Amino acid sequence: MAEAEDALRKLKRRHKRDLRHARAEGLLAGVVSMLRPGDVVVDCGANRGDVTEVLAASGATVHAFEPDPYNLAHLQDRFATASNVVLHAAAVGVEAGTVRLMRAANWDDNPDFASVKSTVVAGGHNIAEDEGIDVALIDFPAFLRGLLDAHDRVAFIKMDIEGAELDLLGAMLEARLFDHIQLTVAETHERKFKDLRPRFADLRAAIVAAYPPARVNLDWI
Repeated sequence: MAEAEDALRKLKRRHKRDLRHARAEGLLAGVVSMLRPGDVVVDCGANRGDVTEVLAASGATVHAFEPDPYNLAHLQDRFATASNVVLHAAAVGVEAGTVRLMRAANWDDNPDFASVKSTVVAGGHNIAEDEGIDVALIDFPAFLRGLLDAHDRVAFIKMDIEGAELDLLGAMLEARLFDHIQLTVAETHERKFKDLRPRFADLRAAIVAAYPPARVNLDWI
């Protein structure tokens, strides 16, 4: 009986995950259909570049941030001839400097799969915190203000940064930076960081109170 209940729970979780992926793909298709050359978009946590590639196909200028050298090498090959893709070898945060990037504990078994779990936030599930590499950290609110000074608005930001979104989204909310972004989507990682769940809940409530999901959507995949 217990095994059957556990299997049912896993099936329900898989179904919800599949629905989130389908909604995200539909949302991305809608965003891309409205982008034009001259628009500016940002991909925070570009990983292997799947979202970057879709955004770049619109003709918009894509700023893609990826701190992991393993993924960055793939991005450099993938977008070597894409003049509208600007790669940034850095993690995004609320200050500039360097930060420790920690990889999944099973990295050596399958780095292509495990690379999506790399994080700069301690306390994550199944992360090898005793290992890591130092990577550049960019002050993303400052970078964003620079984009806005040059272009007046940013059309789209996608954020999938394995827990670092908690502080960053909070800083953007406080500074009202979302007012100048047509749509921001983010995946939040409260399931991965058990101790941070109350803070994630507070952040979600504050953003929902301030912006409609058509402006800031925290349910990206």
